[in-house]
Amino acid sequence: MKISHLSLIACLVTYGNTMALSVDQNQPVYIDSNSQQLDMQNNQATFLGNVKLKQGSIKINADKVVIIRDMKTGGIQEIKGYGNLATFSQLTDDNKVLYGEAEELCYKTVDDQLTMLRRAMLAQDDSMIRGSKIRYKISKQKLIADGNIGDRVTTVLQLQAIQK
Repeated sequence: MKISHLSLIACLVTYGNTMALSVDQNQPVYIDSNSQQLDMQNNQATFLGNVKLKQGSIKINADKVVIIRDMKTGGIQEIKGYGNLATFSQLTDDNKVLYGEAEELCYKTVDDQLTMLRRAMLAQDDSMIRGSKIRYKISKQKLIADGNIGDRVTTVLQLQAIQK
C-alpha cells in the first residue's frame, strides 16, 4: 500500500519545517567497529561488529556497515547498514531528531535519500510510520512507505499544540 508523501510528511513534520541539518554532508565521517575490510578496486569499505558511524549529526549503528565511495571524486556515495535493527538518526535544522530503524538501511548521500527495508520505522517527535519499505528524500521532505503482501503501513500521528 502506497501513501502519498503529503499525508506522511504531515505526520512527521507537524507544524514545522524540518530540513536535515544542512552542514552534515560537509563533515568528516568517524567509524568504530570490531573489524574492517577494504576493497580498494571497488572503492568499498566494510565494517563489522557493533559498528558506530557518525557524520555531523548523522548517526548509524549496525552490525555491518558498507561504505561505497565515488570512483571519480572519492566522496562517499552510499552508506549501507545491516542488523537486527540498524538505526539511523539525524538532527534537523530546527533541532528535532529524525530517527529510523530497519534490518537494512541505505543512505545515498548524493540524493540525500534514506531507504529502509524490512521492519522499517521512521519517527520524529511522537509521530511514527512503520512498513516493510520506507523511502525518505530528506532534503525535499518526501516520503513513500509500502507494506508487504498482507502487511499494511501503520501511521501514528501525535498532533502538536499550536504555539501562540
